[in-house]
Amino acid sequence: MLCVEEPIGVKEAAQVPQQRAEPLLDAAVRYTEERHWDVCPGTWLEPADGTEWCSCGEARCTAPGAHPTRADWAGQATGSGAAAHRMWSQHPRAAILLPTGRAFDAIDVPESAGFLALARMERLSLPLGPVTRTPDRRMQFLVLPGAAAKADGLVRRLGWSAAAIDLRGRGEGHYVTAPPTRVGGSGAVQWARRPTTANRWLPEVEELISPLAYACGREAADARTRLS
Repeated sequence: MLCVEEPIGVKEAAQVPQQRAEPLLDAAVRYTEERHWDVCPGTWLEPADGTEWCSCGEARCTAPGAHPTRADWAGQATGSGAAAHRMWSQHPRAAILLPTGRAFDAIDVPESAGFLALARMERLSLPLGPVTRTPDRRMQFLVLPGAAAKADGLVRRLGWSAAAIDLRGRGEGHYVTAPPTRVGGSGAVQWARRPTTANRWLPEVEELISPLAYACGREAADARTRLS
């Protein structure tokens, strides 16, 4: 049986706080020192012929300036502020990649569903960790490690298929692209809910999965209706 919750009004959608410009080097060091997150430098954007290309050299790169530089990228990640400072001093425009499955996992959802879920979570005073918003209209909710392995089963218990409603768990072997990394000409990754002292302790996935699944299910149903 499907889990039914009260409708969420579009007017209640959570707002993205105003973002401040910050050098990538400063952000990478801050993540290691203030949050104790591992960071890994990724690719970057290179100006050429009046435009910008990914440093990987691939003309059809799907995430220009925002993906790992090599297959063993996870082993390159560091939790040292000094090491992060050295890495980004060498490549100041390198993307900041945060490996999942270490200090946190992430639940990745469509942006429209993410805002609906955020509004409900805040109304219910549910515990929230940091939340990113990407230029390709995705949002990642940071939760305690182990969430990726549980996500499919938890969503199934609520009556949905995680794949069908476009809800994805990111755990070991994956990463979150951190603000203020730019992704091609699409814009920069932002914090929908930035890291603060108030959200230092991340929630369990069980605390957030119901509003996330409901919002994703609703958005998937609306999309089907628009296509019919």
